[in-house]
This record gives sequence, C-alpha cells and structure tokens, in this order.
Amino acid sequence: MPQIAQLSETFASQVFWMLVFFGFVFFVIGKGMVPKVMSTVESRDRQIAADLAAADAARKAADAEEEAWRVTANKQRAEAQALIASAKAEAAKAAEVRLATADKTIDARLAEAGTRIAQAREAALGELETVASEAASSIVTRLAGITVDAGAANAAVKEALNG
Repeated sequence: MPQIAQLSETFASQVFWMLVFFGFVFFVIGKGMVPKVMSTVESRDRQIAADLAAADAARKAADAEEEAWRVTANKQRAEAQALIASAKAEAAKAAEVRLATADKTIDARLAEAGTRIAQAREAALGELETVASEAASSIVTRLAGITVDAGAANAAVKEALNG
C-alpha cells in the first residue's frame, strides 16, 4: 500500500509541524490568554466577594438602625400613652370638680325650691281657708238665706280641714 509507505517519509515532518502547532497554541493560549482570563475571573470573584461583604455590612447596619428606630418608637409610644393617661386623669379630676360644683349648685337650688314650695303651700292653705270660708258663707246665705259671721265661717272651715 502506497499510503503506508508514504507515512514513513512524512511522519517526521508531520510530528515536527504538530509539535510546532501545539507549542504555538500552548504558548499563545496557555501562557498569554489564560492568565489574563484567570486574573479577570479572580478580579470578578474578589469584586463579588467585596460587594457581598458590603451588602452584608449594609444589611447589618440597616438592621441595627431599624432596631434603634423600633426602640425609639416604642419609647415614644410609651411616653404618648403616659401623656394620654395623664390627660385622662386630669380631665377626670376636672370633671369630678365640675360635677361636685354642679351637685352643690343643684342641691342649693333644690333646697331653695323646697323652701319656696313650702311657703307657697302655706300661702295657698291660708288662702284656701279664706276662700273656703267665703264660699261657705256665700253658700249658706244662698241656700238658707242666713247671713253667717266671717269669724264663725273661718272657725267652721278650720274645724272641717283639721278634723
């Protein structure tokens, strides 16, 4: 076979060119490009790690800030509740004082009204006796035709009212 015979003549040149090509590829790619790619990858890895560390630090700072805000908000809420409770207590005391004053005023007015009612009752009873005695003498005069003395009519009305 001529191809096999030819192989021994071209074998050395093929091995030579293969070594030259792979050597060229090794030095250009392996020694030139791969270190640049690896340094870029390492740089990106360092940048990503730094960004993750910065993000973690920012998250921790935000958590600390949020916790401080919550503590402050809770403190302010407690102060507001205390202020509201104090205002309610003061309002209750003021209302109590106003109610006590109003009660005293109402009691005084009731006592005064009771006194006026008692006086009016006494006056009405006094007038009632007078009106009743006048009516009795008028009735006796009309029915019996007898004139009754005012003193006797008053005595008869008092006796009838009391007894």
